[in-house]
Amino acid sequence: MEKIFLFDTTLRDGEQSPGASMSLDQKITIAKQLEKMGIDVIEAGFPVSSPYQFETCATVSKTIKDATVCVLSRAVENDILKASEAVASAARPRIHTFIATSPIHMEYKLKKDPETVIDMAVAAVKYARNLVPEVEFSAEDATRSDWEFLYRIVEKAINAGATIINIPDTVGYTTPDEYGRLIKAIRDNVPNIDKAILSAHCHNDLGLAVANTLSGINNGIRQAEITINGIGERAGNAALEEIVMALNVRKDFYDFYTDIDTTQLYKASRLLANTIAFPIPRNKPIVGENVFLHQSGIHQDGVIKNKKTYEIMTPESVGRVSNTFTFGRQSGRNAFLQRLKDMNIEIPSDKKDIIYSRFLEIADAKKEVYDEDIFSIVNDELGTKTVFFKLDYFNIISGDVVEPTATVRIDKTGKILKEAATGDGPIDAIFNAIDKITEIETNLIEYNVQAVTPGREALGEVSVGIEIGGEYFAGRGSSTDILEASAKAYVNALNRYMIKTQID
Repeated sequence: MEKIFLFDTTLRDGEQSPGASMSLDQKITIAKQLEKMGIDVIEAGFPVSSPYQFETCATVSKTIKDATVCVLSRAVENDILKASEAVASAARPRIHTFIATSPIHMEYKLKKDPETVIDMAVAAVKYARNLVPEVEFSAEDATRSDWEFLYRIVEKAINAGATIINIPDTVGYTTPDEYGRLIKAIRDNVPNIDKAILSAHCHNDLGLAVANTLSGINNGIRQAEITINGIGERAGNAALEEIVMALNVRKDFYDFYTDIDTTQLYKASRLLANTIAFPIPRNKPIVGENVFLHQSGIHQDGVIKNKKTYEIMTPESVGRVSNTFTFGRQSGRNAFLQRLKDMNIEIPSDKKDIIYSRFLEIADAKKEVYDEDIFSIVNDELGTKTVFFKLDYFNIISGDVVEPTATVRIDKTGKILKEAATGDGPIDAIFNAIDKITEIETNLIEYNVQAVTPGREALGEVSVGIEIGGEYFAGRGSSTDILEASAKAYVNALNRYMIKTQID
């Protein structure tokens, strides 16, 4: 079996999802999780784009020891120089330089003729190779490029020193059959292709990113560029967990392997979802809550007799627990901490008492606490480390014959502030009161509620999306009280805005 190298771009392309910006601490946490699960290459960011991006890339480079740390640059000398400085401390540094190769991009975006584009690509790769031992070259918008032109620029990039050649479907335009034929054609028509690893970076605009990547693998791709939960520009990228489990479950068809510890997939998915406040759809392949649930009587009967009748993988194989435990106050601290270990959840020693106390509060409110509740509790407590606003207290007066009124108290970096406001409903009143305290003008774009577990006493997760100054910020909060969860989510989104203003 041949190995498929996995190149994770959650921290770079993934962060380009509207509202998915992360603090430096959050990026380091995600990078450590990627390293722990066995990712081969971590793309840390785009150093030249801002001082914050440079700092992030440099810090990831210093922190990560077991994976290659890669950074992005345009085919421009200053970009490449900054990139080399950002990965100077990496155990295994890589520069990923790119230039557009499709007619529409060359004419309208670059305003360059094809020969100039080839010259720029060659110069960029040569310069980068003099600064770092490993260079990846990407032909941006490759799937809408002229194939003969692609053969030429790929051959010259390899001669210039590129050892990884990326063939990206930048706008999610291609189809599996077409992409497979393109990869095969490159292998057949580029004479020095044996000196480089072919890579796929597929976007999901037509819902084909995973299928296109797998088709590429069947035709010569040996590096797959992916993101956790498939986040990324527009409709996102090929999902890490889906690519890994497709190769894992269908070993009979895909004669390849990865070095991924698949039991870390669910943890990584939940970690990212809670970090950027993007809820995981219940029907999301591999990591969605419905994946191992069966409602049809026929399906239930089959699973009881033999799980393989309707389950092509086990919950344990992706880091989920087959027999979901329920806990209560009587379970005890040691049993709770052991359960965290069973769920592959690691928490700092100084946070154990805080998280256990939160567990007891939830246990008092709903009597039985499920694994999904525990994930929410941990992510609430270990979420955004930089907190400008913290919900201290709220009170609601509401009903069908009174105007909803909220009184809210916020801890604003150590100063307690209180305001009251009315609204169309209790949640609107809470948000209006918070706006008065923070003095930030917001526009509520999204508001979603979902029960984490079954039953009337279920822990509820609320996610909100707000617009401030034309930018989108997401937040999440959980509680058995939906009003409290809503207030927490709104405050969480405001904290993300404050972090972003500091970064900028």
